[in-house]
Amino acid sequence: MWSVEVWYKIRFFFPDYNDGSRVIVTTRLSNLATELTNSNSIGMRFLDDVCSWSLFSKTVFGDEVFPLQLEEIGKKIVGKCKGLPLSIAVIGGLLAKSELTLEYWEHIEKNLSSIVNSENDEYWLRVLKLSYDHLPAYLKPCFLYMGMFGEDEVIRTAQLMRLWVSEGFLKPIINKSLETMANEYLKELVDRNLILVHGLGAVGNIKYCKMHDLLRDLSFQEAEKQSFYYVLGQHCPQGINSQRRIVIPRGISDKTVRDAMETMSRARSFICHGNTVPEKLLNFRFLRTLITDKYSSAYLEENVFQMVNLRYLWARFREGFQIPSSISLLWNLHTLIVSCYGEPTTAPVEIWKMHQLKHVDVGGVMYLPDPPSGDSDVMMENLETLKGVRDFNLNEEVVKRIPNIKKLSITYKDKLILDRVKCLSYLQCLSKLESLTCFIDDGCDEYLQSISFPHSLKKLYLKCGNFHLEEIMEKIASLPLLEKLELRYGQFATRSWEIVEGQFPCLKYLKLWGCEDMECWTLEGSCLPRLEQLILFVMDSFEEFPSEIGEIATLKSIGLWDCSESMAVSLKKIVEEQKELQGDPPFHVIVRSSNVSQELQRLATPNFRVVKW
Repeated sequence: MWSVEVWYKIRFFFPDYNDGSRVIVTTRLSNLATELTNSNSIGMRFLDDVCSWSLFSKTVFGDEVFPLQLEEIGKKIVGKCKGLPLSIAVIGGLLAKSELTLEYWEHIEKNLSSIVNSENDEYWLRVLKLSYDHLPAYLKPCFLYMGMFGEDEVIRTAQLMRLWVSEGFLKPIINKSLETMANEYLKELVDRNLILVHGLGAVGNIKYCKMHDLLRDLSFQEAEKQSFYYVLGQHCPQGINSQRRIVIPRGISDKTVRDAMETMSRARSFICHGNTVPEKLLNFRFLRTLITDKYSSAYLEENVFQMVNLRYLWARFREGFQIPSSISLLWNLHTLIVSCYGEPTTAPVEIWKMHQLKHVDVGGVMYLPDPPSGDSDVMMENLETLKGVRDFNLNEEVVKRIPNIKKLSITYKDKLILDRVKCLSYLQCLSKLESLTCFIDDGCDEYLQSISFPHSLKKLYLKCGNFHLEEIMEKIASLPLLEKLELRYGQFATRSWEIVEGQFPCLKYLKLWGCEDMECWTLEGSCLPRLEQLILFVMDSFEEFPSEIGEIATLKSIGLWDCSESMAVSLKKIVEEQKELQGDPPFHVIVRSSNVSQELQRLATPNFRVVKW
């Protein structure tokens, strides 16, 4: 069944006479199963190793004994099927009709993907293609685009969604941003089981995703039929000038890339995995998306006039790179991601004139100059992400120019500049800020004395040298929407941390790293009512957990990384006490240590893991 509306139309033909009859509905849509009334759903998952091997054995040999000489290579073949019953059935059916020799099975293992694909007309493609055929039109280009990523590649969803926006797959809707729509599209593809969730963020958002090999092959083949994109091979064919999206996989020679690009002047997207862009190219005036490694600043400065339609630029520049002032001519650019490690780069003052810019992410360090004084029209009203800025001079004029900033990552390394002593107090003026990463190096602690946070903040990562955390902890604890908090270093002058009732009302994720002088932790009243995950990293002085930690009903896991043994022992007592009260372990614990003693090993249970790293 492909929609719940279909069930609403046919259910009248199945009247309920309370005679024990049942209707079985199968669907590939996770959300549809939850919408069926009075139903018990069974979610089908990938097979584990045991079930995969059982299915493979029965498919190939039935009830006969599996030949011992083929067992090792057989398990390698099953492992490459990655738990998908369809893949196991296809390859098992092929082997059941083939010669039972080690050489042939080794050939199958090395060429598994192409062999499964050769069977497509018979079985797997016809089955999987139903999922693609039933996709709404607005989701089809998003699914096809997934084939541009490498096999088994872990994809960062933030990057994926920005690319969808750049490519123009999303049409504007009143009162809904394109980023919000992209997130909804992603969740819909996940609900349709076409994208796998590979990793969740600290607060439950989808952070990384992947595609199963067979689904990637499906998207690749459909994209090829529709000329959705072109993947360059070792030889550049003639007549590819009409291609709009070009993918350069790793391992393609520089000469092939140069020859190909001479015939790609109409390309809208150029995605290069690990290759160098030639220094001299044709006019890429239609280019909207550019992703490449080893890009030279000279080329950007000389050719920026040709790329006025560029919306998305991700490039790894050589050491010593400086962003040219001519970048402001890219008036359509909304995402700028640059990697340049070594000496800090400095953005030109003209960057403040880039009104369409939404996301700026610098891998390395960037100095951002003050906006032009006296020119109130110069602002970045669309800017939502700003990462990698060093010694950012926040002041009244600056916060006016970035009113819609949502994610900010800043570092202060130089000694305090007098006119910036209260610059972090202006953070409270950023009324839409949701995520803040602030690194304060030793010698710059005075910056934190005036720090103020906006009430909109949901995520805070603070690295604060030798600063006394008590001076700002009350400000952090009172943030009404804060869900994620990471504190790295810092000191507790009283050597204790007390959390009282009403503080941290929405906190789900808490990580303390290197707060080595903290000896006592006190929890009073019903504090931390939504905490789900707690991680303590290198907390040598902290020896005993507060017993109240076991009473937090929402807590799912606790991680101890290179902490004292006494912490693990006290936490084990809390787990056992709560298990006696509740019957089940209240939460999972993982203890990671570089030196696992026998005492630690004795604490280990399935719910209380002890791991050496």
